[in-house]
Amino acid sequence: MEQPEGYVAPGQEQKVCKLVNLLYGLKQAPKQWHEKFDSTMKSNGFKINECDKCFYIKGTTNDYVIVCLYVDDMLIMGSSHDFIMNTKNMLKRNFDMKDIGLSDVILGIKISRTSDGIVLSQSHYVESILRRFNAFNSPPAKTPVDLSLHLAKNRGKPVSQLEYEYARIIGSLMYLTNCTRPDIAYSVSKLSRFTSNPSTDHWKAVTRVLRYLKDTMNYGILYTRYPAVLENENFSLKGYSDSDYTGNIDDRKSTFGSCQFLGDCLVSWFSKKQNCVSLSTAEAEYISAAFCCTQLLWMKQTLVDYKCSFENVPIFCDNISAINIAQNSVHHNNTKHIEIRHHFLRDCVSKRKIEISFVPSQDQLADIFTKPLSSDTFASTRARLGIMHIE
Repeated sequence: MEQPEGYVAPGQEQKVCKLVNLLYGLKQAPKQWHEKFDSTMKSNGFKINECDKCFYIKGTTNDYVIVCLYVDDMLIMGSSHDFIMNTKNMLKRNFDMKDIGLSDVILGIKISRTSDGIVLSQSHYVESILRRFNAFNSPPAKTPVDLSLHLAKNRGKPVSQLEYEYARIIGSLMYLTNCTRPDIAYSVSKLSRFTSNPSTDHWKAVTRVLRYLKDTMNYGILYTRYPAVLENENFSLKGYSDSDYTGNIDDRKSTFGSCQFLGDCLVSWFSKKQNCVSLSTAEAEYISAAFCCTQLLWMKQTLVDYKCSFENVPIFCDNISAINIAQNSVHHNNTKHIEIRHHFLRDCVSKRKIEISFVPSQDQLADIFTKPLSSDTFASTRARLGIMHIE
């Protein structure tokens, strides 16, 4: 490395320092590593996905191989064993790489292979959370949210002994939510708003989530098999969007949620609080559909490199007024205040990139991301999302 400014040895200005510290200790390490990996993959015929720079694909007329990179952990998948082995040998020649064979755990996510397909789960991670926070022997609960408990900001004195522990639990649950447990996305999103000053009610709500995880420790997401022919009518890209209306007690902002499916498999989801106050249910639903639209377009562009193309991708919404706003570009007094960026959805609908369709409330799968549900409705929606018990 070059001599740092202020520490240049007199008379030896042209010399450089020998690096003895690990590359991980340097600020530029991630960029240098990624540039090195990029150049190596490109020189060996791989193409970098433009929508996600950590995906590399190489294909021929009959075969293909995909490399997924997360820092220095890799997943390699392909259409033939020989093509995969050639890729591994190339990586071994260029990097000090350890081949662990058929993957069963990646980034704390367990990969289970069944006759129906692949199940991703984190039962061992759930167990470690329960033991770490002394909840392993707690009585189980059927849902992550207590319908009778309405949470608001703690306007009283802070409960100092809860603050650190509360934040630790939320951090652990967020990783679980983002990876394999969308069924707790709403509760974790809601509870994360109170980390600065949690009360005993908030602590009670957090323990309810832990009790639910105790009851569903061995649950995961099923990804079923599909025929090689992508023209199969079930192989489609679609999204569901939903929103409550002014559900937040403190600022009357709405919570909106969305989930995206590739075929019948859930591949993306979120539950968030809107950053503006909606003046109507239709506006809240319209904003939610706009965010779902952006996610679907990103997924659609990402899949182009994998020879998957989708036209007029559907978004399913259970509010007819929101659908009418998206399909009709006429100026209305009731919608003139909506931020221009949300009308991105209307533009995509007019260009037939996105199709927004009505779905009855009982079939709205995004409900689970926006509000507490009764135990029967929650269990039914969870099953339809593909979240199942692992035998």
